[in-house]
Amino acid sequence: MKPAILYSFRRCPYAMRARIAIVNSGIAVELREVVLRNKPQQLLDISPKGTLPVLLLNDGSVIEESLDIMYWALAKADPTNWIIKDSLSDIEQLIKYNDNEFKYYLDRYKYADRYPESKPDYYRQQAENFLIDLEQRLSQHSFVCGNTCSLADIAIFPFIRQFANVDLNWFQASQYIKLKHWLTLHIESGLFHAIMEKYSAWSAEDDQLIFNGH
Repeated sequence: MKPAILYSFRRCPYAMRARIAIVNSGIAVELREVVLRNKPQQLLDISPKGTLPVLLLNDGSVIEESLDIMYWALAKADPTNWIIKDSLSDIEQLIKYNDNEFKYYLDRYKYADRYPESKPDYYRQQAENFLIDLEQRLSQHSFVCGNTCSLADIAIFPFIRQFANVDLNWFQASQYIKLKHWLTLHIESGLFHAIMEKYSAWSAEDDQLIFNGH
């Protein structure tokens, strides 16, 4: 059976978390790295909105949201028990906040020149509400929802990484001691290194590239 096809963009935090879930589940997919300014027609044919990641399954169905791709992968195999049923409500609420309120201010902090209504410091301060919550959680246990890594940690950390990189000197000097340690733990993990290997942009003439990180 041919593997599913994953359209991805290496630096996109949504695509990162989808790739991590796929690698952790041990699923082989055909990876198609996309250049955002030159999206292949094959992608636009199955997902006209053109956002990434997008997963094309063997039956022709399409999964267009990164979180849904994560759930798809973990439904096939969850060897590290990221779906913690007793904490599922908390996990889902954290991811929802990350993907909405936090991401809203993260974008404005990172691209402050596009949003001149407020200063970058304002956007950063608003985004810090989430960092404060995460720091408090990590002061109580090793991961954001308990003492074991969960779907929430994996879904959130690529966005905290993006936030940190806007002004890395500021972040490194910040009071978020536990959060910085948690972020480093994920960035230095074998899983993250596996999904951040660089690939050339895909074209229809390319050979099939099988991606599973193992």
